[in-house]
Amino acid sequence: MHEKELFDILHRMQIKTNTYEHEPAFAVQDAVELKSLIPGSFVKNLFLKDRNKKYWLVVALFETKIQLKKLAKRLNAPELRFASPEELEKILKVQPGSVTPFALMHDTNHEVNVLLDKQIELAEKIGIHPLRNTATTLIGPEDLKKFIAYCGNQMATINFSELI
Repeated sequence: MHEKELFDILHRMQIKTNTYEHEPAFAVQDAVELKSLIPGSFVKNLFLKDRNKKYWLVVALFETKIQLKKLAKRLNAPELRFASPEELEKILKVQPGSVTPFALMHDTNHEVNVLLDKQIELAEKIGIHPLRNTATTLIGPEDLKKFIAYCGNQMATINFSELI
């Protein structure tokens, strides 16, 4: 499935979006520059796995500090670390730098557990890559939850500030 299919799904779900084209944004630092050009709150997405080969997608406001060791302890996820680019491509069908909760539409086996930053709920709109890092799509936080539920992945909300 590609970007057109993503937007077809969002349209069928009656999720309103605004998409902004831009230069490639590979990391959170690149988003700082875009923040002045695109409204909304930006998120960072971490595709992780633990020793038991359980996969996690962390979706947090880009300024949120995430301490993997403390998160691993909280989740009972031993040796929590970044998944490999090959695992990212196999499961979510995106390249490093383009990790996005929208890629959950490719996770047909529902292998990925989603952790949403509680602070996202306070944002009016959040910016997410639409399967590529040369655009940002704005949607509402509740619409993101609706999309994740549609994909069938397990989802939990976590207050990362409690892990500091």
